[in-house]
Amino acid sequence: MDVLLLPGFWLDSSAWDAVVPAIRAAGHTPKALTLPGLVPADPEVGLRDQIDFVIGEVDAAAGPVVLVGHSGGGAVAHGVVDARPDRVAKVIYVDSGPLGDGNVINDGFDADENGMVPLPDKMVFDDESVADMDDAIWGAFAARALPIPEKVATEKQVLSDPRRYDVPVTVITSEMSEATLRELIAGGHPYVAELAAVKDYEIVELPTGHWPMFTKPAELAEKIAAALP
Repeated sequence: MDVLLLPGFWLDSSAWDAVVPAIRAAGHTPKALTLPGLVPADPEVGLRDQIDFVIGEVDAAAGPVVLVGHSGGGAVAHGVVDARPDRVAKVIYVDSGPLGDGNVINDGFDADENGMVPLPDKMVFDDESVADMDDAIWGAFAARALPIPEKVATEKQVLSDPRRYDVPVTVITSEMSEATLRELIAGGHPYVAELAAVKDYEIVELPTGHWPMFTKPAELAEKIAAALP
């Protein structure tokens, strides 16, 4: 089965380099994607453009696919599931989750004069986000980081097909414990309303910061491979 890997903000397909071998060893075909708008930089690219790009990859696959979305890539994955619920066998969210209709990924970042959002300074992120990310790991991340189009972060998600809730989900949670996430779900918190509506979901803990592909790559690869159908 094809496994489409969608990176989060500021990352291209190489973010998944440590994960790809485990997926291949599990008997699947990994395909790490660089989402539109980063290479080349294009401030006119929005969230829907990235979703449509991945829909094209899903349509080109020989059969059903698995989507793996990290951070903002999770919002893209959920938009794809809404558009092709019969073509997605499962979604794996890496420190992310399904973004509900009318919501945006994050409108709190500052864009430059070109309409692109560069990676902010490490000090902008809270301690949970940068857990286990020492200066060397952060420096390597910053050196490879690519600005993202502001419209990807601020364009509203548009969903329409309730069959998206039929697609099984695994959430690999890093910044937040499973217990905390389940408390939010039980309390009806809007942050997790879309996840709570999914009929079949599991939560798997991988305690570290927001970028486990850099801080705990082997463990992330193992958990993604274990979650594959």
